[in-house]
Amino acid sequence: MSVPFLLGVLGGMGPLATVDFLAKLVAATPAAGDADHVPQVTVSIPQIPSRVAAILRGGESPLPALLAARDRLLAAGATHLAMPCNTAYHWYDALVAGCDRPFLHIADAAVAEVAARVERGSTVGVIATEATHAIRLYAARLERAGFRVAVPEGPDASAEVAAGIAAVKRGDAAAGGLRFAAVIAGLEAAGGRAVVLGCTEVPPGLAAAGATGGVPLVDPTDALARACVSAWTASRVEGTGRPVRPGGLDRSARAL
Repeated sequence: MSVPFLLGVLGGMGPLATVDFLAKLVAATPAAGDADHVPQVTVSIPQIPSRVAAILRGGESPLPALLAARDRLLAAGATHLAMPCNTAYHWYDALVAGCDRPFLHIADAAVAEVAARVERGSTVGVIATEATHAIRLYAARLERAGFRVAVPEGPDASAEVAAGIAAVKRGDAAAGGLRFAAVIAGLEAAGGRAVVLGCTEVPPGLAAAGATGGVPLVDPTDALARACVSAWTASRVEGTGRPVRPGGLDRSARAL
């Protein structure tokens, strides 16, 4: 027997990125009133161990904490899952193993948007943590979709991104946004026809700084929010807010 749709948001990485995702979820929903919005429950655990440290420096694995947060969402009745943190998708396969609920993938949603907005064969820039670049979360998907990939070159660019992320996390989003804008300008100069904002701190930082790009900026947080809205909308078509079968969702909205 099916149960009513409930989106489970695995958040806290970081806290502002989670709030940014929830705001985008609301903004993306075509609603005439409260009842039209996506039912959701959020677990925001900022104490989940550093994903960057685990990937790059052999630090404590965040997987046990991620699994515990996922299980809290499932225990709360979540029928669909989403995680607004790019680097944490390194553990995506472990998070979906043995889980029969659709777990929407942030990078698949973002690359689908790139493909809809930019001609294949074009160069697409990616701004992200050093760890996200190391696991090729976006590069591998963009290349499979027929795009060339540009990433910030040199230690100075990596340090600028890291400093921008740290600024957002400590509450100085505008300062972080100015750092991100400089890196994005470099990706545009390198031929990027679009730039993927592959760290969830980047969009709120740019917004706080009032910074925009000269090419389309693809926001994976926003793409994930819209994929969640699509899953909610599809469930309502199937019958009073009850979830469709995972096989009935598009690729960006089911466990892969």
